[in-house]
Formats: sequence, structure tokens, C-alpha cells
Amino acid sequence: MDPIADALIRIKNGYLARKSEVLLSYSKLVSNLCDLLAKKGYIESVEKIGEREIKVVLMYKDRLPVLTDVKRISKPGRRVYMGAKLLPRVLNGMGIAVISTPKGLMTDAEARKEGMGGEIMAFVW
Repeated sequence: MDPIADALIRIKNGYLARKSEVLLSYSKLVSNLCDLLAKKGYIESVEKIGEREIKVVLMYKDRLPVLTDVKRISKPGRRVYMGAKLLPRVLNGMGIAVISTPKGLMTDAEARKEGMGGEIMAFVW
């Protein structure tokens, strides 16, 4: 029932199974999350297929997955919100925290730069 967790785990499992692409259920939030991951270099590309699916092309570097792990922080049963000054750093800047702000999804560094807090969706590294 959590589309964000489902999308992140499908991407992670696709990397673990050495797949070249995975299909995700479409929602605007999942699409924005995939666009953010593509912009930050964790996936190669995102393409909407029809009205209900998104095709995500996975990226490998020297035959190793670019994305090694994900952790869902804010869950439907327990939402986690933080102000701009309290936003966490993932692996001392080696990963990203996906933050849902009033201006849309951002990384922790972008949200800190904008001075915006929000819901901490997930850690990606």
C-alpha cells in the first residue's frame, strides 16, 4: 500500500538481480522520485509507458550497481518531518536523502540550500 517503498524496493531488487530495466506502477510522486534519481545518477533513464507503468533503465558502473541500498524513512504509519537545519546527511554526503518539500521532491543538499524542511521520504546510497 506504499507506492514509494514499492518503487524503491523494485529498483533495488532489479539491481540485485542484474536486470537492465524494471517496471513500476505509475503515480506522479513515483515519477518525480524516479526523475530525481535519474538526475542524481542512480538510474539511467525513466520513461512512462501507457497510463499505468513507468520503465526505469538501471545503470551499472564496471558491472557493479550504482545504487547499493535504499532505506524508507517516513512510512504511512509514522511520518518523519524535519526543518532545514536538522536535515540528515547520508553517509557523510556519499548518499542522498529524498525530501518532500512544498516545492516538490528535493535532495537533502538542495533543501538545505533552499532553506526548506519537509518529510524525509528515503535514504539512497
